[in-house]
Amino acid sequence: MNTEYFEVDESFDGERLDKFLAVIYPSQSRAFFQKLIKEEQVSINGLPQKANYRVRQDEIVRVNIPPAVPTAILPENIPLDILFEDPDLLIINKPKGMVVHPCPGHYSGTLVNAVMYYCCDHLSGINGEIRPGIVHRIDKDTTGSLIVCKNDECHRDIARQIKEHSVTRRYRGIVSGTVRQEQGRIEGAIGRHPYDRKKMTVTEKNGKPAVTHYRVLARLTGATYMEFELETGRTHQIRVHMASIGHPLLGDTVYGSQKNPYHLQGQTLHAMTIGFIHPRTKRYCEVSAPLPDYFEKLLVKLQ
Repeated sequence: MNTEYFEVDESFDGERLDKFLAVIYPSQSRAFFQKLIKEEQVSINGLPQKANYRVRQDEIVRVNIPPAVPTAILPENIPLDILFEDPDLLIINKPKGMVVHPCPGHYSGTLVNAVMYYCCDHLSGINGEIRPGIVHRIDKDTTGSLIVCKNDECHRDIARQIKEHSVTRRYRGIVSGTVRQEQGRIEGAIGRHPYDRKKMTVTEKNGKPAVTHYRVLARLTGATYMEFELETGRTHQIRVHMASIGHPLLGDTVYGSQKNPYHLQGQTLHAMTIGFIHPRTKRYCEVSAPLPDYFEKLLVKLQ
């Protein structure tokens, strides 16, 4: 049993206890914490409370988290679009709609299931059973280049480069409206949304520094075709930053309009190019993934 303590800050004053915990632990559901609360594995200032208890600023929340029950992740024969491969790593062109690693509701059909089948036992183990080989990820409905590491040495080296922000990551996207500046820089700390835990937002409070560089590639009918380069790599960074300046990505019903006139499956965003120093050769390696068909067809329609 893992015990953790949290002091309630002013941003959570008056929040339901189960919702507070679900924000603190974004990978777990409110139902999970309602069960823990019912089992008296959660206390406020030493006293058990109900799930609907409203936490107050400066209160101390104690949580006993039970050990995780391993989930059997099975290899699956799912075709992979491999852009590059050598003894140390793969670079895969991830399709739209594919989740990168297993999570609640997605324990099959993920990229991990596919690479486990393809690579057999040749994957890094640093991220454990659930995320073998996974050193970074992109959203379910974002397509494009993704590195998968075959051994721990490679994983550690690539992870270090990502942490140091030295990995080149260029994306292509189509955003709503006409972006007037030819190029620019968006700087705004990104953190968990205070009311909707599934969303991120630009916030100086509890946010992590985030910088996105952009340039206009073409102005379309009611939209703009753009290239983005990440200086940092926060969750939903491009989606949040573009929405923050009034130009959400087409199809992004989370950060943009609920209307979807082009019948898109999620945001129109493609991780085109990834570049890094190869852990073994120490030479710069850069790989680009071609635009997916739906993206090219939409460009033609909007020109």
